[in-house]
Amino acid sequence: MIAVSKPGIHDTIQDLGRSGYQKFGVVAGGVMDSFSHRVANMLVGNDETEATLEMTLVGPRLLFEVDALIAIGGGDLSPNIEGLPVPMWKPVFIRKGSELRFGAARAGSRSYLAVAGGFHVPVVLGSLSTYVKAGLGGVDGRTLQKGDSLHVAPPSVLSRNLKEKLASSMPFHATDWQIAQKLLPNLSNHYEIRVMSGRQYELFDEESQERFWNEPFTVSSQSDRMGYRISGPALQLIEPMEMVSEAVTYGSIQVPQDGNPIILAADRQTTGGYPKIGQMATIDFTKLAQAKAGDRLSFKEVTIEESQMLFAKQDRNLKELRAAIRVKFS
Repeated sequence: MIAVSKPGIHDTIQDLGRSGYQKFGVVAGGVMDSFSHRVANMLVGNDETEATLEMTLVGPRLLFEVDALIAIGGGDLSPNIEGLPVPMWKPVFIRKGSELRFGAARAGSRSYLAVAGGFHVPVVLGSLSTYVKAGLGGVDGRTLQKGDSLHVAPPSVLSRNLKEKLASSMPFHATDWQIAQKLLPNLSNHYEIRVMSGRQYELFDEESQERFWNEPFTVSSQSDRMGYRISGPALQLIEPMEMVSEAVTYGSIQVPQDGNPIILAADRQTTGGYPKIGQMATIDFTKLAQAKAGDRLSFKEVTIEESQMLFAKQDRNLKELRAAIRVKFS
């Protein structure tokens, strides 16, 4: 069991999402950064569908009441035990009685903690993910609070083997290997986001189209798991119009009447009535998830085919990484 000594700003249990219920108006939710979530799970021998703890901007303090095997991926929230930095992107043995502390984000904005065996929380509509606005999933449908206890399910045989190899009298002990840097997200304060033209792209005037591709936008402090509000050059339609609401997805870029785009994220609504100037390529969801208020975004046009090729390449890299990690576990 893991006890929450002090919560962070926004800590929730998340998995890959609640699929199959959007037709009933239930949001898909799930992790904002699926790449970091999946890799963290791989590093502790979990299935990639297991839940992780998603932490935003400032992380919690967690007291481990049992020995555990963990991995941390995503943004750098300065994890440490007794003031000693805990390495990211590699398996780490945590000794019983140790307190893992996260601080403020040094790079990126969201970090993911995976524990061998996965977090044991109730399945709600086919998912472990927390959707705070509806009080669904995770720990009582909310963010973590002081005094909460996170139960951990039994680990796999692979996980137990690595945990035994790393077991130490020290508060923590990490492997001497980690993921190649070239495979990891490049965290910065200016992200280039690859985008396909949206369904209503041609309804925007030529000047707005040019500005969208050639001028940077700034992430607003009003951004959250539902959507990122970004400010920059105002985008305008050729002429005003009323739209019938239609389906939206993660990465849909809507433009309300004020001309400042909104990029929909994990906890987006199921339909939207604003015109969509673009649709993010799936491979760049990690960049959006790690962007924080004040960071800049610029958009690069790609085709659907190019987006699919990029995603397929990432998927191949993850499959190779999964196989390599399993060899390290044996």
